[in-house]
Amino acid sequence: MGLSARNDLAGTVTAIKKDEITAEVVVELGDGQTVTSTITRGSADRLDLAEGDEVSAVIKASEVMIAKE
Repeated sequence: MGLSARNDLAGTVTAIKKDEITAEVVVELGDGQTVTSTITRGSADRLDLAEGDEVSAVIKASEVMIAKE
C-alpha cells in the first residue's frame, strides 16, 4: 500500500481504550517513546486492534506547531 504521508512510525500497540464512538490507541515506538491516536471505534474494530499488535502510526499534517518555554 502506498501513502502520501511522509511520517510512518513503526511500533507496538501497548494500550487501547474504547468507548461507544472512539478508541484511544497508544503505540510504543522502538526508542520507548509513545504516540497516542484517537480513531473511531469502528476503525479499531475493523482493524481488529489488540495490545501487542505491530502497527504503523501514519502522520499526515499540513501544520505542525513548535513551542518553547
